[in-house]
Amino acid sequence: MLITDLPVSHKIISKLQEFGFSSLTDIQEKCIAPALLGKDILACSQTGSGKTFAFLVPSIHRLLNSKALSKQDPRALILAPTRELAKQVFLETKKLCSGTKLNVSLIVGGENYNDQAKMLKRSPDIVIGTAGRIFDHLQSKHFFLNGLELLVLDEADRMLDLGFSDALIAINRYADHRKRQTLLFSATLDHPDVLKMANRIVKAPVHINVGLSTQKHEQIQQSFYFAESLTQKEELLNSVLEERSYNQAIVFTATREDTTRLALLLNEQNARSALALSGDLLQKQRSAILSGFSRGQYSILVTTDLASRGLDLRKVGLVINFDLPKQADEYIHRIGRTGRAGESGEAVSLVGKKDWQSFVSIRQHIDYEIACGSHPSHPSRFTGLKHTVKSKLKKTSSISSNKKTVNTTLKKTKRINTQVGSEAGHIPIPRKIKQ
Repeated sequence: MLITDLPVSHKIISKLQEFGFSSLTDIQEKCIAPALLGKDILACSQTGSGKTFAFLVPSIHRLLNSKALSKQDPRALILAPTRELAKQVFLETKKLCSGTKLNVSLIVGGENYNDQAKMLKRSPDIVIGTAGRIFDHLQSKHFFLNGLELLVLDEADRMLDLGFSDALIAINRYADHRKRQTLLFSATLDHPDVLKMANRIVKAPVHINVGLSTQKHEQIQQSFYFAESLTQKEELLNSVLEERSYNQAIVFTATREDTTRLALLLNEQNARSALALSGDLLQKQRSAILSGFSRGQYSILVTTDLASRGLDLRKVGLVINFDLPKQADEYIHRIGRTGRAGESGEAVSLVGKKDWQSFVSIRQHIDYEIACGSHPSHPSRFTGLKHTVKSKLKKTSSISSNKKTVNTTLKKTKRINTQVGSEAGHIPIPRKIKQ
């Protein structure tokens, strides 16, 4: 479907054409039509499928073409799991709203609380932020949601994983009225917490499932290499970066300490422009790093799962998992940082002993075959932990055999019947001797 075929304001269409969009993606085509009719949406799609515009286009069209329920309260509230994703949605919203009377505010943690309170008192039309900080301002009565028309939850599964369940329930309660429309987007709809949350906040939703996240992403080539030690992982990292041709690359690690160490290592050994991003940095530092990387000032970003979701970095052609994530879903989101908007990309994962269980979980979670082997230039003696399942079986069998012995011993002992007594009237009662 072409952008020009959308039954939305010409201002929105012209802005989308300025961004270089000519046709809709699957998730956009299936979401925009029912959202324009005012229906609640419960949607699932692959990362990089364009779901941000799937909720921004109908939301902004509604605000431009309908009368506000309240002059003071925000008309739309968009929640994101991380500050980085919230800021990205904020920037995209600002672009679409430029030239209109709609005001947009960003409310996330790590920024000055009092400045945000003043910003909220100016009655912005659209508020974008993280659930925790939004809930704090609601509790402090810096703004109200009685006139809220749209509630959008982006990456709902991630918000629940981060522990924002209570905050989301409270926010829903603050804006619980029949005229509110709710759009909930998640990487998976099989998540039990997501389904429980959906039952609370959406009403008679339209279910949309486009491109299951567990299906193979045809634009991303995936490779897995064994690594027997940390030193070999570092050698493999250098080899992969030297062998592949890419514009920008993201290297994912398990710890914040490794982000700094590996960034220094890459800069020293290969004079590459690498930088580290982790959660212990200040919000201004994190924003500056992402801004510099998105502008192409650096070629390699070394980070934790902080940058695994939502960020639209279109120049990234290579993703390297220095450490595999513990959750299989995070692997899908990590490799989704490349191969975006129809572009091709490559994902390389290094599998050591500590990563083996994660590799098994990923292999069981996805709907296609993956295999791990040794790198041609760096053969590894480690080839997987095939004995782990057998050892578990032995343990369970020994436990069951112990249970059998306990049961047999119990059967031999006689059970005392406490309901039956004996006549004790003939037994003399001993008396105390007076001294």
